[in-house]
Amino acid sequence: MKQGEGMSNIGFQLMTWTYNIADFFRPGDFTEKLENFGISKGDVVIDYGCGPGRYLKKAAELVGEDGLVYAADTQPLALKKVRSQIVKQQLQNVEPVLIHRYDSGLADNCADLIYALDMFHQVDHPDKFFAELKRVAKRDGIMFLEDGHQSREMTVKSVKGSGHWKIDSTERPFLKLSPAQLA
Repeated sequence: MKQGEGMSNIGFQLMTWTYNIADFFRPGDFTEKLENFGISKGDVVIDYGCGPGRYLKKAAELVGEDGLVYAADTQPLALKKVRSQIVKQQLQNVEPVLIHRYDSGLADNCADLIYALDMFHQVDHPDKFFAELKRVAKRDGIMFLEDGHQSREMTVKSVKGSGHWKIDSTERPFLKLSPAQLA
């Protein structure tokens, strides 16, 4: 994400339009990703870079009424769409979060699981990105990171270079990460 400015409004609207077309031709296809993450009832999950919220309904179902999904994004229009979706779909366990320069404002060690899908190619400062997500992840938390529109090699290099996360698996299309522990 262009953390200083966020995605432009026009860029966001174009992305949303593209997702809507893809989802029309392959409904539900995108939400199957979440089923493989091991999300449990009662979990606290962060959808980092949530965009228009295409994964929120499924994530809210998976965490159940005792869980919580933070829909986090730098784009105010994304959070406007998320708020509308919360009302329309009665998602009482979803909370929108505006990210400002990699600062989510979320509590330390709050997340059981974080997923960042189709957005990492927009991160200008991977070290700040990974540091913030490590801060909010529980010690035994996990993160699923999708390469987005960049090579797996570049994603792996960024993860390893940050020192904040370790790679548990590199199965396509995600990296499964866990917080690096100090020795």
